[in-house]
Parts: sequence; C-alpha cells; structure tokens
Amino acid sequence: MVLVFEPAFVQAPEHRPKPIVSEASKIPVIDLAPIYLLDGRLESPLPPELEDVVAQVEAACREWGFFQVINHGVPPGVVERAWAAARGFFALPPEERRRVRRDEANPLGYFEAENTKNVRDWKEVFDMVVYEPAFIPSMSADGEDADEPIQLRNRWPQSPPGFREALEEYAKATEVLAFKLLELIALTLNLPAKRLNGFFKNQTTFMRLNYYPPCPSPDLALGVGRHKDASALTILTQDDVGGLDVKRQSDGEWVRVKPIPDSFIINVGDIVQVWSNDKYESAEHRVSVNTTKERFSIPFFFNPAHYVMVKPLDELLDENNVAKYEEFNWGEFFMARSNSNFKKSDVENIQIYHFKKSN
Repeated sequence: MVLVFEPAFVQAPEHRPKPIVSEASKIPVIDLAPIYLLDGRLESPLPPELEDVVAQVEAACREWGFFQVINHGVPPGVVERAWAAARGFFALPPEERRRVRRDEANPLGYFEAENTKNVRDWKEVFDMVVYEPAFIPSMSADGEDADEPIQLRNRWPQSPPGFREALEEYAKATEVLAFKLLELIALTLNLPAKRLNGFFKNQTTFMRLNYYPPCPSPDLALGVGRHKDASALTILTQDDVGGLDVKRQSDGEWVRVKPIPDSFIINVGDIVQVWSNDKYESAEHRVSVNTTKERFSIPFFFNPAHYVMVKPLDELLDENNVAKYEEFNWGEFFMARSNSNFKKSDVENIQIYHFKKSN
C-alpha cells in the first residue's frame, strides 16, 4: 500500500465528515435521449422535447450546480475499457506507478501526495491532457509571465496493455458530450448554442483517474477535501461504491450522490459561474472514504485555451446586472491552482472570489 496514515491527512474538526451523510434524493437526473434522437442538433427553433431538456438543465444549474445525465451518447464499451485501464494501472506495483510520477515541471502522470486546501487527500491519481501538446503559461524566476508557454505532454506507462488507447478513446467520446452540455448551458442563458465553443479551441482539458484505497480513519480524513472545480464543466463517472458528497445550496448540508449505472455526474465549474455572472454557482463537493472498499472515479475537466480571458459574458450584462468579476487569464489561474495542489502552502489557493468586484 502506498498511503500510510499520518497527521497531514487529518481534516480540521469542522470539515470532518459526519458518521452518516444523507443520500440526496432530489439531485436532478436529466435524460439526454431527445438530443440524439434529433441527430444532436441544438438549433432554433427547438422542438418541445429539447425545450424541456434545456429547462431541466437551467433549473439544475441554478438550484444545484450539479446534475446527472443518462442516455448521454458515450458507448458503454468505451466506459468499460476506461474502467479496466484505471483498475489495471492502480493494481501495478508502486514502483511501476512511480515511473510516471508528476513533478513541478510537468503536472501530468501519477501522484499520491495531492493537497486540497492545504490538507493531504487520501487518494492516488493519474492525470492526462486530452490534446497534446497542451500549452500553459510559464513563469520567469521573478514570477512574471515568460514569453513562451510550456508544452505539456502525457506520461504514459508501459503497462497495463491498451492503457493509452482506452483512455484516449474515452476522452474523445466524453468530449463530444462536453460540447453538447456546453451548448445546452449556452441555451439556458438565452445565447446561441455555439456561443461558448470558440473558447475551447486549443483547449487545456484534462482527465484524471482517481483511486481511493480503504482508509483506516475515514472519520478524520477525506479522499478529496471540500472544493469547487476550476473548470467550465466536470463530467464524472464513478463506480458503485459511492462517496461523492455535494453541498446542497438550499441549506448548506452535505448530501451523498447515489451512483446510477450508466450515468455521468455533471457539475458547473468556476468558469461557468463567472461567465453567467453568478446566475449559476460552482458546486462545492468532496469525497468521503471508508475502511473496507476501494473506490474509483474518472473526472473529465473541460477547460478552455490557456490564453482565454475569463469574465462575465457581455450579452448578459446591463444596468441591472453589472459585471461581478474582473477578468482573469485562465492559464495563470489553472497553474496557480495546480501548483497549490502539488505542495502545501501557507495561504489558501486562488479562487474566483479573489476577482470579485466590490460593486
């Protein structure tokens, strides 16, 4: 076993999970079948079936920032091969996994010492970008932006067999779903369906394999501490063990997201919160662990190009809805978050509220 319990894993008392977390019964489950029955076209005027889907997505984003989708168009075989790749990789001996360990120069590959809000997570991960090379800003020695961005390339292990092929196949299929969801969200904001697509040319989207081993002290530690995703959208598949908790916006209580076979969990990220000027809120979530069962999940973080400047969309603003955020560079924001996950800091990692205007 790679992880050995130590004080670095212990959450502050106010952030430790309760012995019993209620299972959420009202997290929206949205059937995307009407999209595919109409050849995936989201063009005006929308037929009633698609208007209903858009209305469901709007309500889910506004009330929860979190929802699940079924009949999503990602073939079951593609998902099964990705699961087999994930389980195969984490079954390798620790020394084999460490051959592709990440470092400060390249945040891709295997890692077993990630922090969330400066507390170590009880998990191991493998990260990959969907498109190679991915470009991110580089910093000079004085902390200023360097002229040339860094090129990131994936670190592929030699085994298990078919690992790279399975994950690239899964990433390609999930990206199709990501664009459909992005278009649905644009429609919920009364924008043209493809209004947001241009931000994802030269995208920095990445995918992660999460492995949560059984934990000797699940009352003290978390698989992932409370956080909000920096991405535009996160598309997650989880196994049947369960452990994903979301903070309900209506009352601030943590509720468990029940696994639904052949579904994906979607959560609104920080970028969509800023684009929507707080109409939608990035959902705070965490992962609880247990003493007996290992757990796996595969999140797909849908991210724009490193040079994209993130700010509230002009079309949504007027004298009654002024911009609530200063614009910021996505690549710099992403790298600041990534670096804070890599090593513990004396301060909280960067958040979108740091760019909030005092209107």
